[in-house]
Amino acid sequence: MKLIKHQLNLLLLVALIIIQSCITNKNPQLSDKQNLPSSYNSNVGSSKDSLKSTKDFFKDKILIGLIDSALNNNFDLLRAIQRIEFAKANYLNSKGVFLPSLNIAANSGVDKFSKNTMNGLGNFDTNLSPNLPSNTRIPDPTPDYFLGLRSSWEVGIWGKYKNLKKSAFQRLVATENGKRLIQTSLVAQVASLYFQLLALDSELEIINRNLILQQAALDNIEILKQGARANELAVQQFNAQVLDTKSLQARKEQDIVYMENALNTILGRYPQTIERGTKIIEQTIPQEMSTGIPTNLLFKRPDIMQAENLLSASSADLAVARAAFFPSLTINSYAGYNSFKSSLLFEPSSVAYGVIAGLMGPVFNRFEIKANYKRAKAMQMDAFYNYQFTLVNGYQEVLTNLKGIENYQKVYNLKAEEVIALNKAVSASNDLFFAGAATYLDVITARRFALDSELQQTNSKRDQLLYMVELYRALGGGWN
Repeated sequence: MKLIKHQLNLLLLVALIIIQSCITNKNPQLSDKQNLPSSYNSNVGSSKDSLKSTKDFFKDKILIGLIDSALNNNFDLLRAIQRIEFAKANYLNSKGVFLPSLNIAANSGVDKFSKNTMNGLGNFDTNLSPNLPSNTRIPDPTPDYFLGLRSSWEVGIWGKYKNLKKSAFQRLVATENGKRLIQTSLVAQVASLYFQLLALDSELEIINRNLILQQAALDNIEILKQGARANELAVQQFNAQVLDTKSLQARKEQDIVYMENALNTILGRYPQTIERGTKIIEQTIPQEMSTGIPTNLLFKRPDIMQAENLLSASSADLAVARAAFFPSLTINSYAGYNSFKSSLLFEPSSVAYGVIAGLMGPVFNRFEIKANYKRAKAMQMDAFYNYQFTLVNGYQEVLTNLKGIENYQKVYNLKAEEVIALNKAVSASNDLFFAGAATYLDVITARRFALDSELQQTNSKRDQLLYMVELYRALGGGWN
């Protein structure tokens, strides 16, 4: 009895030494939030009419249909779904570690005990007993038969398994946010390519219209040449302008083919003509953007939510690594039939059971545990800084895109005025040319400037819509 008490005291002393050595390995407290301004523009406050979600960014029904098709067929998104299933399996496994293992065991073996061992001497003396029936004498070598249940359970006394479950859960949620990130990126890609395709359509329409006018001007200059009012040089200059516009026309037609094929690839289908909806000039920007966007929408971004999930998971991993410094409590038990003769295995006297609990702490492998702890701590700090960067970067992206929408609206308005002025200049140059007050170079120059200005007007509208698409992504996107 005194020996058992002495052993228990020694075990307790070892446990206290181990616990004391772990006190300094505390989990660092990190502030994972940053104070953000209430809105993205000091001159524009967020009102009750502010943009509340991203579902109203896109009004074009054709575009909405293309996005739905992409979300159903895109291969990257389908792969992301499988990664979620993988994370679910890990989470399911983490839930099971709380429970003890229970196994059915059927064992058989044989032992030849030395005469100089406790079992060898004990078995020899037992067989000499006159009270022992002949059928229960211990054979030599000694068989060993067992049929029953064995169980093992490591009790999570330091929160080890609780934190393992938390880590797996946070990584599962991070994977689901990763799917949302791919989904949002996919919607943005489809919308971006669609708006670029509409812009190319508009550019081709402008080129075709100007080509008709340039061809008419070429016909007129040839008539004037026949009447000796113009020379061959003027004819060739007008002809060169027509040829240059035709080459531009061919390039735009090829750009349209390229853009359609790129969009079809994202949609997960073979090349085909993309249906168009509202023209680029008629596409609208949500009016709510002008009333202010609250910064709390930023926390709906899947990449920020994912970074926060990974930060929480890394904190749980650090807690698991810290728990490795502490002793672990393991309980092993068994119950069943045990006998040295198969004929006696199912006798009532062969029923056996037992339980043993042990407290075990690291001593010589503490360098490995410390290394694991330092790695977990470094990973937590990496996740923390990644979260901070993602948050700051997200704020900057929203602000940049808001300013882009605002500034390119100004560019579009100015280009619209420029187009009107240059079209008037074309008419004036024609009138002056036929009146003999301007040269053919003035007419060609006026037409070239007018064409470039119309193309730039279309491109400014395209760029504004692309900033809107990026704002949709920067605010967290999503799609129902």
